Amino acid sequence: MCAATAGGLAVYQNGSGPTTSRAVTSDEAARIALSRLTLYQASPVAVTLTAAEGGGVVIRVDGVVDYRNHRAVGSYQATGATGQLDHGLIVWDSRGLGLAPEPEGAGGPPWQRAEHVPRPGWSPRAYTTDPLDAGLQLLIQLGADRPDNPLLLAQSGPRWLGTDRIDGRNYDRFSGPRSRDATHGAGPDGELSPLTYWIDGDGGLRRVTMRMPGLGTPTTVEITGRDDGARLPEAPWAAG
Repeated sequence: MCAATAGGLAVYQNGSGPTTSRAVTSDEAARIALSRLTLYQASPVAVTLTAAEGGGVVIRVDGVVDYRNHRAVGSYQATGATGQLDHGLIVWDSRGLGLAPEPEGAGGPPWQRAEHVPRPGWSPRAYTTDPLDAGLQLLIQLGADRPDNPLLLAQSGPRWLGTDRIDGRNYDRFSGPRSRDATHGAGPDGELSPLTYWIDGDGGLRRVTMRMPGLGTPTTVEITGRDDGARLPEAPWAAG
């Protein structure tokens, strides 16, 4: 998967086949452009990421992302056909991620449990192209301290796909911007971005899905609200 940028919002080269859609209006483009700033202002936010790794393995991460400091922490659980395969704590930022076993006797939310893990207790690594890693990278990039340019964003080909109701609130569903190569020469219902965004009338981002090559189940990110009390630990690879 090859990532590019269009007005700051993540765009991807590969896409899917045609679907019923229409071009976004100027108001919709403005709301999409505002969504990254809205998320940044709400930070730290509680998130849930679900990624299908293939072979029936599903990894779920429940955590908190701080877009002001560009780092996140959570707990993860991997399950398969035989039940739970692995679980523990995870931290990540724009450079990579670290895993650690659950500390014995520690309770509370993931960020609180992570405080009991010493720096040598984390196993850091760089990102790979696996669905989990792609989802973690996407999550850390979603918020920004300024809105995107709505005119440039509209020119990059986002599409309105419909309206859904989530937890009693209406959200418009949009395919994401596309790379310049994918946008050029595409028809009205041509190649769509593998990213889909659910955004409300105030520019609030609630859900993002990302289709991965070769997998029928997309990686899903749910943004469930602000977590005011969260204190996120430094990444284990950060300078001491």
